[in-house]
Amino acid sequence: MTPTPSIKRRLTAMVYETFLLAAVEMLAVALWLVVTGNRHDPVFQHGLKAWLFLVTGAYFVYSWTNSGHTLAMKTWRLCVVTEGGARVPLRTAVLRYLAAWGWFLPALLVCWLAGLHGKGEMAAALAVGIAAWSMTALFDKDRRFLHDRLAGTRIVAIPKARAAARDDAAPAANAS
Repeated sequence: MTPTPSIKRRLTAMVYETFLLAAVEMLAVALWLVVTGNRHDPVFQHGLKAWLFLVTGAYFVYSWTNSGHTLAMKTWRLCVVTEGGARVPLRTAVLRYLAAWGWFLPALLVCWLAGLHGKGEMAAALAVGIAAWSMTALFDKDRRFLHDRLAGTRIVAIPKARAAARDDAAPAANAS
């Protein structure tokens, strides 16, 4: 079985993913503002949050079930597979997405419960939460993050030769 890529490599891919996801979410917000007429009533504010949760989930779930990776993961030659090495089914991808909220949700909950609303306070809480979640890989025998362990998935490295062969085969497949 392919070994799990380093924690540093996976975290670097996540940082890159943040920038790509920001673009996806900007488009989603623009669409929301057009559809809702840029209304700011509380129901629309909560609706925007739900919309972004769904758009983000659709982006990740589609990527993981379709090709096994997002654009950032492809750049870093990473792929999500099941514990047995198979493509991730829809149910597992949804479970992985929900479990991955462990990177942020505990810190956001602490901020809400403690009444922390300042940007600095929230950033500090999120930094601690992300660091804590990152360390879950240190306690896992396969160096998987907790959300992968919970979902029954793992990240594997795509060898350079396989990545090049797949990219070479893609134009031929599209031509037929």
